[in-house]
Formats: sequence, C-alpha cells, structure tokens
Amino acid sequence: MLTSALAAGSALASLSVALAAPATAQTSAPADTAAAPAEQSGATTPEPADRDIIVTGSTRAQRRFDASYAINTVTQTDIEKIAPVNFADLIGQLPGFQTEITGGEVQNIYRIRGLPNDGGFVSFQQDGLPLFHENDGVFFRGDAILKPDLMTERVEVVRGGPAPIYASYSGAIVNAIEVTGRDTVRGKAQLTLGDTGLYRGDVVQSGPLGNDTYYALGGFVRYHDGYRDNGFPNDKGGQFRANIKHDLANGSLRLSVNYVNDHNVFYLPIPTADPRNPAVSLDRYIDYFSGTLNSPALRNVDLRYRNGAGVVQNEASDLGDGRHMRMVNIGSQYDAEFDGWLVSAKAGFTMGRLDFTAFYSTTNPADATTFPSSYASKAAAAFGPVASFGYVLAGTNTIYDPAAASGLVMQGQYRDVRSRFYSNQANLSVAKKFDTPIGSHDLKLGVYGSLYGEDSRTIYQNYLIEVASRPRLLDLVAYNAAGARIGRVTDNGALNYAATLTQGDSDAKMAAVSANDTWEIIPGLRIDAGIRYEGYSYKGYALLTGAANLGDPTTLADDSTRAFTGGILNQRLRTHATNWTVGANYDFNRHIGIYGRAAHLETPPSVQTVMSINPTIITTIANQYEAGLKLAAGRSYLYVTGFYTNFDPLNASFLAFDPTTGRNDVNVPFIGKAKVKGVEFDGALAVTKWFMLNGALTVSDPTYRNFQNANGADPALAEGKQIIRQPKIYGNIRPSFDFDLGDNAISLYGRYTYMGKRYVDFYNRTALPAYGTTGAGVTVRHGSWQLQVVGDNLFNAHGLTEGNTRTDQVSGQGSPEAIYGRPIFGRNVRLVVGRSW
Repeated sequence: MLTSALAAGSALASLSVALAAPATAQTSAPADTAAAPAEQSGATTPEPADRDIIVTGSTRAQRRFDASYAINTVTQTDIEKIAPVNFADLIGQLPGFQTEITGGEVQNIYRIRGLPNDGGFVSFQQDGLPLFHENDGVFFRGDAILKPDLMTERVEVVRGGPAPIYASYSGAIVNAIEVTGRDTVRGKAQLTLGDTGLYRGDVVQSGPLGNDTYYALGGFVRYHDGYRDNGFPNDKGGQFRANIKHDLANGSLRLSVNYVNDHNVFYLPIPTADPRNPAVSLDRYIDYFSGTLNSPALRNVDLRYRNGAGVVQNEASDLGDGRHMRMVNIGSQYDAEFDGWLVSAKAGFTMGRLDFTAFYSTTNPADATTFPSSYASKAAAAFGPVASFGYVLAGTNTIYDPAAASGLVMQGQYRDVRSRFYSNQANLSVAKKFDTPIGSHDLKLGVYGSLYGEDSRTIYQNYLIEVASRPRLLDLVAYNAAGARIGRVTDNGALNYAATLTQGDSDAKMAAVSANDTWEIIPGLRIDAGIRYEGYSYKGYALLTGAANLGDPTTLADDSTRAFTGGILNQRLRTHATNWTVGANYDFNRHIGIYGRAAHLETPPSVQTVMSINPTIITTIANQYEAGLKLAAGRSYLYVTGFYTNFDPLNASFLAFDPTTGRNDVNVPFIGKAKVKGVEFDGALAVTKWFMLNGALTVSDPTYRNFQNANGADPALAEGKQIIRQPKIYGNIRPSFDFDLGDNAISLYGRYTYMGKRYVDFYNRTALPAYGTTGAGVTVRHGSWQLQVVGDNLFNAHGLTEGNTRTDQVSGQGSPEAIYGRPIFGRNVRLVVGRSW
C-alpha cells in the first residue's frame, strides 16, 4: 500500500505543477469576497432567504431558491445558535437527516431520508473534493478527518437530487467550505469551557499577503473528560488547516493543507434494565447519563494470538487511546474563465493512520448463578470433575459476589484495530453557457480519478465483567469437591483471546466521466440532466486464519482462538457504476417555485472486499424521485419536498456476534428491497425583525421488501417492517430572538428536537421509544467581544439509540422495548468566550 501511496503522491505533485504553470502567467484580479467568520457589533440579521448562494451540486454558483433539489447552507452564525455537541448533531438539525450523536465526537450515524444506511451514502467533502474517496474507511468516516471549527466558513448539504453525479457512493453531500483570505485582516479567537470537563481553544485569521495573494489559517485544540465517566479523558487533540490563494486575471489558484491528530474514545451501548425482569432498572449500577462500560481496567490489555509462523504474540493495547486519527491532506484548486469557458481543476492527497481501541457490547447481561453452566462441560474436560464455579476479581484471589450487587454478569468485546490509508483524488471540469433558438444551455463536462487504499489488522477479544459503570474484569474459577481451585474459564478477565483475527491490504484505482446540462427554455423554466460513469479496479489480500489452542492448560481462554495459518488469499475485483439524474424546475417569480427530479444511484462494493474473506459482494441500486415546492419572501421561506426511493437490490448484510465461539467476523447476508416514501419540510418564519422561527420536519414510511437469507433466519418476518433504527417522524424547531440592548447585541435561542419510534431489529420486535430534548442559549456581543452560554438536554430527557447491534438485528432483545442501547447525553452546559478582530 505504501508504494501505491507514494506513486499517487507523485502524480498529485505533477498535476499541481501543471495546473499552476498557466495560472502564474496571468495578471492580478480583484480579491475574493469570501469573509472570515469575524463577528460584528450589533444584532445578527440573516440574509434574505432568496439570496443564499450555493455552489454544491451545481455547475456554477446560484441562489438556493433557484436550485432544483434540496440543499441547505449552515453558516458560522447558524452553528453558534445550533450549538452542536458534534458534527452529527449539527447535520441532524437539517431536514431529511436523522443522526445518532451518542457515540462521542466522531463516528456517529448519518442517515439521509430514503436511504437505509448508517452513513455509507453520505459524502464528506472539503471545498468540493473528498479527503478520502470512499465514504467509509476502516472504522472511520468523514467526521473523523473533517471537523467543524472557525476555519469552516459554511457547510453546504445536498440531500438526494444531483448528489450521485457529483460524488461517488452518495445520496447526500456534506461540503465544508473553508475560510479564504481577502483584502482585510480578520480573525477570531475563542475559548470553550464545559461542565463535562471540556476545554477547547479555536482560532482563525485571514488576510492579504500582497500581490493579489491571500492567506487563511486556523484550527483547534481540545481536552475533554467526556459526557460519560470513562475514568480517563475522552477526547484530546486537535486540527490545523491553512490555505493560500492567488488571484489571477481570469481566476485563482489555491493551495491548502489539513492536519488532524486527535484521540476520541468511543461510547458503546449499555444495559439499562434487567433482562430477567425488564421492569427493573439497572440505573443504580450503570447511570443512564454518566455510565459506560469503558473502564480503566482495560488500559493495559494483553492481545494474544499466534502469527503465521506459529509463534504466540503478545501485544499491549490501551482503551484510553480510543480512535487515534492522524491525517494530513494537501490540496490544490485552480479556477479560471477562458472566453466563457469555466475551467476548474482540483486535486488532493491524503495520508493517514488510525489506531482504534474500543469496548463493544455483545450479549445481554446474564444471571450470575446460571452463566457458568455453558462452560461446565468444557471445564470438566480440561480440568477434571468440577464441583462448583465462583467469581474473583481478575488476576487476583479476591472473591466477587454478584448477589451483593445486581446478581448479573456480562460479556463485552475489546477491539484493537490498526489501519493505514491513503487517497489521491483529482477532478477536472469545464463548463460553457451558450444560447440557442430555444433557450440557453449550461453544459458541464467532468473527469474524476482516484488512487486510494487501506490496510487493516484487527483483533477482538471477549471479556467477563461486572454489571457496573467502569466495570472491573472478572475471572470465572472452577473448584473441585474439596474447594480447591483447579482451573479458570477466563484468564485475567479474558473469555476468548483473539476470538476474531483479520489482516489484509487493499489498493484501488477508479476513474469517472460525467456530463450535465441545464437547459433554460424560458426565464424560470429549466430542465437539467446529468450522467456519471465510474469504473473501479481493486486488488488486495487477506491473511487466512484457523482455529488454534495456544496451549495454556490452566484456562479455557486460549483454547479456541483464531490464528494466522501462513496462507494468503489474493483477490482482485473489477466493478462499475452508472448514475444519472433528470430534473425540472419552474419559478413563477422570485418567491414561488416548483421542481421535480429523478435520480439513479449505484453504490459498488467497497475496496475492503478484497482484503476480506467471504464478503457479500453486491452493488446496491436506488432509484430516487422527488417533487418540491419553494416559497421565499424576505427572511422567511418554506421548502416542501416529497420523496420516494426504491432500493433493488438492498444489501443489508452485517457481521454478527456468535456467543458460542465469541467470533464477530461471521457475515450474515440479508439481500432484498426497500421502499421509502415521505415528505420533508424546511422552513423559517421572520415573525418580527427580532424574532425568527426555524424548523425542520420529516415524515416517512421506510419499509423492507422481499428479503432473502441463507443462514436460517426467516426473511418473510421482515416483510413490510419498518427499516432498522429509522423513525417515521423526526424534526426540530428553533426559535431565536435577536435585539440590541444598549451597546450590546443579544441573541436568545432555543431548540426542541424530536425523534420518533424506531426498532432495533428486522422483525420489529424491540422498539426504541420516541423522545424529545430541549436546549437553549444566549449570546452577548459587545464590540469585538462575545460571550455565550448554551445548554443541551436541559430537562434530562431519556432516549435510547442504536440498540445492541452485535446481537439484536434479526429478532430483537427479547423485550418489547429496548433494554440495551446507547443513551442520549444528559444535561450539559458550555461557556464560550471569543474576541474578533
């Protein structure tokens, strides 16, 4: 993979030089009008809704009102008032986006209306280009390598519409536009303190360098104890971004760099009720709002496995490292106009490394008195006649009595993942607008290519723990009739060493060509059509594994491990995708418009398939249809979009946990169809000059159709059922009051977010109940200073997300409502102090 990465980097360097050469021969041009996010004195007055300018998903910049698809722009002012706890929380306030924000700062769930997936259909881009070609890397997605801060001028979000012809794998695009310098030096420094042990500093500055050259730089550093009490810090690290732009007589040349070095511990589901009697809460043992299965007991884990040479390996791993992302991206962008031809060339090269540790939920808690029975026969075969079992604190002789606590014990799975990745991507497009006897055409032709790849080494080990927050590890000990210890089911808490073991490498080459034409027949009536063809070539390998006993006669923990055999499975795959879209728009005037659109999306298998053993290889196909009404007047607007999506085929396969073997690498294929229909509302009402009401609502009917499964599950039971973890109703309402008080500009704002009922399983047997949360904040500006206080979930509303996906996806948790899941965060408050210049 490293050789391919270096080759890709060399190609990027050559392309950047080629782009820069003609550019530098041009003369100077007026400075860019993009502004840094410096705050101004006086109450904020948003731009009229019909003058919002967007660039994502279109041939050239246009008013949002003119777009024939659903798109939102989120500015720094919007981010301030939404006051999100993470990127997913920000995106989740937009119509048509259902997000789960409970995993921590990154790797959260992003679902776009009509698309039943946890994030694989959402492309994260910076200034119109992805940082990594595929939407999902090895245990990371876009929010792990692109984080909002003061260097983010705005975020443009396309839902459905033309997304498939502007990005691969995409039913939606989240495009973060960076701050770019202009003639005036501008900047801001900001300090955020939170009652969850949050300390964060942000800074941005931009301005001129002379000779029509401008700069912008900024980033953040952050330390956070966390929303849940791990017993160690949850987040530590930061991000730095910078760019230099040179204006030319007919365009501009821009170079940029991104650097991320960040640790983010992952929150996983917790049990909330006793499975023996779901009416009994476990809150006294694992607090709903602060409890977690993350524990200091997992700060020095012994990873034990046999390598391909037959030698037992011992590696140390620390849960406190969390998701440690190190990434650097270098980008270039050239835009120019030649006799009416718009030329745009963008290139980027990304290299990164992810070291990931987490403690995953597996099975429900079990009665401590009956739990040992499943190990009785194996223990007797290994140690001789077993008269009884007992629990001790792992690695000690200290007796642990579950009856003195919850009466339960439980399992969890420690995961250690190591991955390196690279991605080189380049996009060249030309556009020309010309008149014909029947209206005008705006034609755009594009070529996109990417060289990318990743490797992976994963080890999963299962542990026995007490039912408690920050649980201690337990050993299950076997005793003979004389009461003497004769062996251990576990070893320092480990039930299974290396229950899952994989390693592989992959490289990909892809190329795409696209064409799009917007035909304005008469003023206000436009028809557009676009097509994109993508070809992929993958190569990779996976190391073969087999069952192995590592040879310790005193424990069962190493009897059934996975071990590398020394064999290698080399694999290649060629695949392709053809995406298209057709839309029509008619604006009656500058305030009323309607549109309709059809789009075809094909998502080919990931490059990870060639470093996996027996993956489900299928291209998911979705046909999307939309019709919308647009109303805008001054600062008020209403966008109503009806949508219908037909997936055929839909790949809903997943990796399941096998409680018998402890393995979590067994693929469960679920192939079928899905139909999603609904309507979304996106509105803002300027009640008065100082009172604004924003809101978003999505109502849909997401259902499964015609599933097939060859592993013994009954697919007929999923027919017509609600798609896993997707609600029928969700939305929010956000009032804000902006006024001056003396020399101070005051903003008061609130937010109520509603999430409807969902199900954890294909058969809809276990529900995640609906919930709603309330937040509020106040911002005071005085001159160049700003003070903000904001709170989330002010009334400590209860709400569960996710469920326990390792074991409950087929038939639920054995209860009508979930008793295992990832709870929403409790009440928390943040103080933000900033100064602009």
